[in-house]
Amino acid sequence: MARERKIQLDPPSSEPSVYEVGYRKPPPSSRFKPGQSGNPKGRPRGARSKRPLLNEERLKSIVIAEAYRTIKVNEGERQITLSMAEAIIRALAVNAARGQLRSQQAFTALLSETERCNKAMHDEWLKTAIDYKHEWELELARREKLGITGPEPIPHPDDIVIDIRTSQVIMKGPMTKEDKVQWDRLYARVEECDATTLMLMESLKGRKSKACREFIKDDILHEARIRKKIVDAIGEPKRRG
Repeated sequence: MARERKIQLDPPSSEPSVYEVGYRKPPPSSRFKPGQSGNPKGRPRGARSKRPLLNEERLKSIVIAEAYRTIKVNEGERQITLSMAEAIIRALAVNAARGQLRSQQAFTALLSETERCNKAMHDEWLKTAIDYKHEWELELARREKLGITGPEPIPHPDDIVIDIRTSQVIMKGPMTKEDKVQWDRLYARVEECDATTLMLMESLKGRKSKACREFIKDDILHEARIRKKIVDAIGEPKRRG
């Protein structure tokens, strides 16, 4: 029969034990107290989780940011600043011009796709402009025939000029309500210039003093300069029924 081992249970010592400081054993003075957070301030405001949300496409943002990050590149004997995308396309074009077959193929394909997209956008814009102009011309003609009025379209069909020979669309008027407010103010200023000029010219007829006449002439030239700047920018005021 195995001999039973007697275990002596000594009472705890009244003397404090020695606390060893080391790995995973910080000094008692620097340890967190029970109930105290290790990060009392919490996560800084604006800090983002490492994992993107389901509706985020963070990689696309990173790619765009990197593509338009500016770098310095050597061009001859000087350095110029370009975006990363510009530098890559320029290097591709230069290599293509030097006769590298793969660069030529890649650059040609890139150029062809870019021109195709631009033409598709232009054709869509041209069709939209033609349809818009035609439909509003019919609507305005209907209003005139019936003797009714309504809100003026913005842009107005008269402000849309389509050159069929070149397939170009030129806008000669406001495109939004905010634009129209600004244009109306400028048109009002042109009319004010015209009225002020007429008044000054009438006043000039009765003046005999040379100094006074020169002063009035300066005012007339001032109004003419303002009018010319506005008309050069947006054209003559339009009066529509």
